[in-house]
Amino acid sequence: METSSRLAKLFRHLQDPHLVSRFQQMCGVRGTFTRTATNAGGISAEADRTRSHHNGGCHHGATGENQSDSSAAVGAGDGETTRPTAVGVRKRTTDAHGAKPRGEDGGSAAQNGAVTAEGDTSDVRANGGGLAATKATGSGGCSGAGSPLSGVTESEGKGGEAPGSPTASSTLKPLRRNSLTGDAGQEFHIENRFLYCLFTFGTELGNEFFYITFFPFVIWNLDAFVGRRLIMVWVWVMYLGQCTKDVIGWSRPASPPVVKVEVFYNSEYSMPSTHAMSGTAIPFALFLMTYGRWEYPLLLGFGLALCWCLLVCVSRIYMGMHSVLDVIAGVLYSGLILLFFLPALDLIDGFNLTCRYAPIIIICLHLGLGLFSFTLDTWSTSRGDTAQILGTGAGIALASHVNHYLGLLPDPTAGQLPFTMPPLSVGLVGMALLRLVLGVLVLVATRALMKAVTIPLVCRVFGVPSGDVRKARQHMEVELPYRYIVYGAVGFNVLFLVPLLFRQTQLS
Repeated sequence: METSSRLAKLFRHLQDPHLVSRFQQMCGVRGTFTRTATNAGGISAEADRTRSHHNGGCHHGATGENQSDSSAAVGAGDGETTRPTAVGVRKRTTDAHGAKPRGEDGGSAAQNGAVTAEGDTSDVRANGGGLAATKATGSGGCSGAGSPLSGVTESEGKGGEAPGSPTASSTLKPLRRNSLTGDAGQEFHIENRFLYCLFTFGTELGNEFFYITFFPFVIWNLDAFVGRRLIMVWVWVMYLGQCTKDVIGWSRPASPPVVKVEVFYNSEYSMPSTHAMSGTAIPFALFLMTYGRWEYPLLLGFGLALCWCLLVCVSRIYMGMHSVLDVIAGVLYSGLILLFFLPALDLIDGFNLTCRYAPIIIICLHLGLGLFSFTLDTWSTSRGDTAQILGTGAGIALASHVNHYLGLLPDPTAGQLPFTMPPLSVGLVGMALLRLVLGVLVLVATRALMKAVTIPLVCRVFGVPSGDVRKARQHMEVELPYRYIVYGAVGFNVLFLVPLLFRQTQLS
């Protein structure tokens, strides 16, 4: 009993948004939100949802009388209530009198990741569970005494600089808008440009641009055998991570006190961190697959994998996207998946290459997994990401099957191993960059062409208006086939069309 109590206390501490806020302040990140008069019991659902979409901005609050009339909790859709799962986190549950909205309900999907307040239960009882009123001042700022939720000093509210901090700082906004709401986020102050650039690079190691350049680079320039298997690992790790997020349904760290340096994924759920999962799975799977196949020092390979993993994981805390608990859970979950999946890679890869019925099984399996993931929660951008990942995996698996029967990109024999790293030269680097640039151009063209054809076609087939693409893609029957077909074609061309073009033009 004592052990479980200590573990629960540790989990609450690791999930505390103030822990993230303190790390951000150590790294020179200062928010521009003002001090807010918030009761320890919480804030209204309307104001909370609005603030989550505006990166912690402070807005007009409802009076306590009006708030008592609202039974909807933070992040809950129609017919839903929420129940506390840990400090500062609420999980969406289904009310006994209403069903959980599915599929097309974009309204409640926009609430994913809404922040909640951490409060003292004694204060809640003293006030009968009521919520304090806030009064807007100036341009949306909140007046009143500060609360632990704000996590900022008065000087931070005015200029974003804490007492004793360097006077030189840069005022920035998130690089990309929120993928669901289109919100650009709130300004913040950066006092350490090096750490900002370092962790921005680290978080990009888990984004689409990195995937669409790194995996093809490995296939086209290093080792197609390792490349296709690495994508298989990535697909399963990301799929399981995204589905687990939707099952657990924990919101992002509250802002304030956390500064949202990134808002692109702010409307998605938080636990576990899929950036941490991919940032663990990719480097360590790459290390385990290549050590012994390529000649390089053990400590060098392990050290690079560890640095890669740490950079991605710490960057998610710096960006204000995840609690420490989210990141730790992502690393451990990814390690568990690798433990069971890596030994099965030979069997799965051999099936994809040689089985006569592999193409139809590959298509149906990945499509079925996509349909299952779309039923776990209401529509959000994570639905599209899951379909995109599954489509890429299906395309790669189909291309490997076609390559095997056509004799393209044959796997090296045991006598050709281990490979040695060739000496770097201008010609070698230039040829690698040329293949990368030309290949990525083909992929971008494939994506643009398939997107232009697929969305209107799918909308017409299912009778969905195609005038507003963003709204049309909130329908499962549009988003799933669109992402699956487009990125299935991209994945297929990574392993089949582009290497074929290189072979014909003598660039391979």
